[in-house]
Amino acid sequence: MPNLQRYQVASGTYYLAKSVPLILKASLGTCVGVALYDQENGIGGIIHLLLDKPPSHAGSFQPEKYAQTGLPVFYNALLDLGASRKNLSAFVAGGALVGPLQEYDLAFDIGGRTTERVIEFLARKRIDIIKSETGGFFTCVLSLNMKTWECTIEPTGFEQYGLNDRVQISTADEINLSMEKLLPIPQVALKILRLINEDDYEISLLTEEMRKDQVLSGLTIKLCNSVYFPNRNTIDSMDHALVYLGQKKLVKFVIVAAIKSFFNQAGMGYSLCKGGIYHHAVGTAIIAEEIARATEKVDPSLAYTAGLLHDIGKVVLDQHIQTVLPLFYRQFYEEGKCSLEIEKSIFGIDHQDAGSTLAQRWSFPQSLIEIIKHHHQPEKSVQYKVLAHIIYLADLLMSRFHVGLELERLHTDALTERLAVLGFSINSFSDIVDMIPVKALESSSNMALTSD
Repeated sequence: MPNLQRYQVASGTYYLAKSVPLILKASLGTCVGVALYDQENGIGGIIHLLLDKPPSHAGSFQPEKYAQTGLPVFYNALLDLGASRKNLSAFVAGGALVGPLQEYDLAFDIGGRTTERVIEFLARKRIDIIKSETGGFFTCVLSLNMKTWECTIEPTGFEQYGLNDRVQISTADEINLSMEKLLPIPQVALKILRLINEDDYEISLLTEEMRKDQVLSGLTIKLCNSVYFPNRNTIDSMDHALVYLGQKKLVKFVIVAAIKSFFNQAGMGYSLCKGGIYHHAVGTAIIAEEIARATEKVDPSLAYTAGLLHDIGKVVLDQHIQTVLPLFYRQFYEEGKCSLEIEKSIFGIDHQDAGSTLAQRWSFPQSLIEIIKHHHQPEKSVQYKVLAHIIYLADLLMSRFHVGLELERLHTDALTERLAVLGFSINSFSDIVDMIPVKALESSSNMALTSD
């Protein structure tokens, strides 16, 4: 029997079809996933909901993002395809808390409100809920086999890790050696990073430098085509890319191509899917840019760059984490520890330390070194406190609303104070979530279909 393909349903979208050899998956944290299927007629799908309803000051409106508007669209599409209401069955999962819930802080329970909206809708339509696993702090994967109509809800990482394997802990010298062996980010990209940090560069000079690095130019052109023309090659040179994209977009693509090349050195340690660390970085960058633009406190280009680079230390530790995954997994999922705590206890160093050390060796601008060092505890930043808080918030939103990319957990016990630094409040948290561009949640679209 041939392997089935898997399709990742991104946040704010849905997928439905008649019987096909496909397994739908939705990786869920605070988002809520709903699988609806009519086994008799062979029709079904999954919707991945971000919020319960559009906030009062909504961003770019997309009905599928919200339970209030998305569920009716999804339900009617199923009926239009030939499903019968009386035959529909439902599985509901996700809705984890953003952080520790206080009596006066209901804004943290976004997932709970979305779950309530889902249950109310299904009750009105008299659709049986076969299984529901929602709430708490856990992350999970909702799966629907579009051939057999088997539906499951499993903890994130359930398929990947065993708990009885032996562990082998690397020494500090071994970690330092792996840091030295990593292929660095190309000099052209480093030069661009420094100029963006200084907000003083001429694109003509940068373009001339880019042409000198044939490998990076090739990666940039390939990336441009995969994003804008996924089915055919259209951009064939850096000059063509400059004309088509414009100056600022081309610079951004060069940096992304360089970072992707660096992140490709990571394996399947932190990543829960192929390229998970990289795709998490891209999503964080897109959200950070949006937050910076909304607050007008930091240059959006700098925020984007910092978002791309915040987790470079994971590429270092990823070289050693595979041999301690059972231990890491147990502390992460069963004991609820954050990645920094576990890294420190196992290696004596965390990915913030490893990343900032690497950034210093490569002469990164001080702003980026500081953000890499403190993106989990932004209040520790000295010179770039606002930027650090933007990256923390973007990282948190990715880790809660686009899970399934990498092992990550951020503490939220100081979230109220951290939001205040950016001029936000807990009461406006839904509005902040709604600021997440859909393109950030689909940053991994090129790996949506994978073999099972």
